Amino acid sequence: MAKIFCIANQKGGVGKTTTTVNLAAGLAKVGQRVLMVDLDPQGNATMGSGVDKRKLELSVYDVLLESATVAEARVQSEKLIEAECGYDILGANRELAGAEVEMVDLERREKRLKTALAAVDAEYDFILIDCPPSLSMLTLNGLCSAHGVVVPMQCEYFALEGLTDLVNTIKQVHANLNKDLAIIGLLRVMFDPRITLQQQVSEQLKQYYGDKVFNTVIPRNVRLAEAPSYGAPGVVFDPSSKGAQAYVAFAQEMVERIAKM
Repeated sequence: MAKIFCIANQKGGVGKTTTTVNLAAGLAKVGQRVLMVDLDPQGNATMGSGVDKRKLELSVYDVLLESATVAEARVQSEKLIEAECGYDILGANRELAGAEVEMVDLERREKRLKTALAAVDAEYDFILIDCPPSLSMLTLNGLCSAHGVVVPMQCEYFALEGLTDLVNTIKQVHANLNKDLAIIGLLRVMFDPRITLQQQVSEQLKQYYGDKVFNTVIPRNVRLAEAPSYGAPGVVFDPSSKGAQAYVAFAQEMVERIAKM
């Protein structure tokens, strides 16, 4: 049975998509079977996994409207398979923006993704969902499907405010729609140890959230930023870079943490 995790943060630009694709590639690299679900209409996680969103015949949009199954819509990237980091991709494109409006009057609108993923649950060890930054019907579908939330965050004070909002959202979804939902952990990303403020916020996180803060820290890394333009996760684009090595270490930490749950 797959462990399903949302990569979510209501603040934009905190590395959600970078974390999703690199964690997926890192998990695949350490021998896990992975499905990556792109729930963002921008389709960045799809493109960053080596799949052209403009050429998708079926996408997560079709799955949410129940005109296709996950098995029919998922695709693979040759680039990832060649690098031995292959994972399945349920891609997204601009069509997904229309799903918000089309799903308003539908039955079970917030649990459509959960129903669809249940059909392929046994085929994977991990299912990772890249959520858009806003609390929308798409994000709600992700949160209703998941066993937990991984929160990538920068060590800055505005990020702490955004974290408070996200924790409140997760509590509401837990209370009303998904009793399994919990925060799995906080991942410190784009970290620069030379900046005193970042060190201070990092220490505050550890004080308030304890073992909910992952031990792995993702450094600020140019190669991770360059990788999407080559249509690959940083783990594949430059495996020797500090950022790529950190994400592989994070994938191993995830596997160990889940084994203890």
